[in-house]
Amino acid sequence: MSSNIIYLDNNATTCVAPEVFEAMTPYLTEFYGNPSSIHRFGGQLAAKVEEARAQLGALIGAQNSEIIFTSCGTESDTTAIRSALSICPKRRKVVISKVEHPAVLNLGKELERNGYKVSIIPVDARGRLDMDRAREMIDSETAVVSVMWANNETGNIQPVIELGELARKNGALFHTDAVQAVGKVPMNLAELPIDMLSLSGHKFHAPKGIGALYVKRGVRFHPYIIGGHQEHGRRAGTENLASIVGLGKAAELALANIGHENTAVRALRDKLEQGVLASIPSVRINGDVEHRLPNTANISFEYIEGESILMLLDMHNICASSGSACTTGSLEPSHVLRAMGVPYTAAHGSIRFSFSRYNTEAEVDRVLEVLPPVIARLREISPYWKQQQN
Repeated sequence: MSSNIIYLDNNATTCVAPEVFEAMTPYLTEFYGNPSSIHRFGGQLAAKVEEARAQLGALIGAQNSEIIFTSCGTESDTTAIRSALSICPKRRKVVISKVEHPAVLNLGKELERNGYKVSIIPVDARGRLDMDRAREMIDSETAVVSVMWANNETGNIQPVIELGELARKNGALFHTDAVQAVGKVPMNLAELPIDMLSLSGHKFHAPKGIGALYVKRGVRFHPYIIGGHQEHGRRAGTENLASIVGLGKAAELALANIGHENTAVRALRDKLEQGVLASIPSVRINGDVEHRLPNTANISFEYIEGESILMLLDMHNICASSGSACTTGSLEPSHVLRAMGVPYTAAHGSIRFSFSRYNTEAEVDRVLEVLPPVIARLREISPYWKQQQN
């Protein structure tokens, strides 16, 4: 990537850390054997898989035996929910939230088409779960509750401990999609009522194509991918050795830097928000500003479209993402912002800025230099903005 790119889209993906790349390289070149082989050249590499499992376990507070390597967060989500339904066949109900990632929302739609009941917990204007409704929904018919630890668009941190306790009280399993939370939120799963947890390496400076599923010791489990004996019979398929090594190294680095995430990275996020609020009128910060990830800012610029903002920022080599998506030719705001009841005039102009430990204060200064004139330029040609000024 060009050194003049300002990359503020780290909730979408992150760069591979140099240390991770260095750790992976020997297992793409010199040590290319199959870890499941009997011969020494391949079989000796099984120890590297277990080393990575221990590194990841240290980050999330899990035992080695509780970690299953997968291809990504989506696979882990699907595996967890389908496993719960397989081992609890008499329970035909799943409880999720209205602001889940499509990996869970679209699986919920598929389950409904196959006769399952899917109950969806609503959120308030700040994206916080309606816990009264959650208590009503989680009952003796529920097989699994699946709610993300931290929202990918707003950064909101959800009450996973309370949800896990509710699920356990009703004999259900609790799964959390922690793809955005791992490496940013300190966690010790040994002490939490979480039965299963999904994560994805490329959200914390490991490569794409590697993830993991945590399954608490003693929780019954049914594999989703059937075949060979890999992952102790819980996930078939030849181990992606180089990426597993990379995930382990990234976990080690994330653990070492979690304090930095919650201080220096948070300070960059706050500086951006404060600068925007001070220099641009008619903006709003979306989400629960008191309980969210340290790296995420979701900002609505009213009466203009997010895609236009992104295009102009891109001309200045600034990368962010929009809360809107263009589907079949019609612009629709983010399902998360719609669930929160954010007005269309604001939801259409929502931009997510997400930081990593590689971002700098100078980059924030540059964004604050570029962004106000970009917004002013777009509002000059916006009929909706002009209506508000008259």
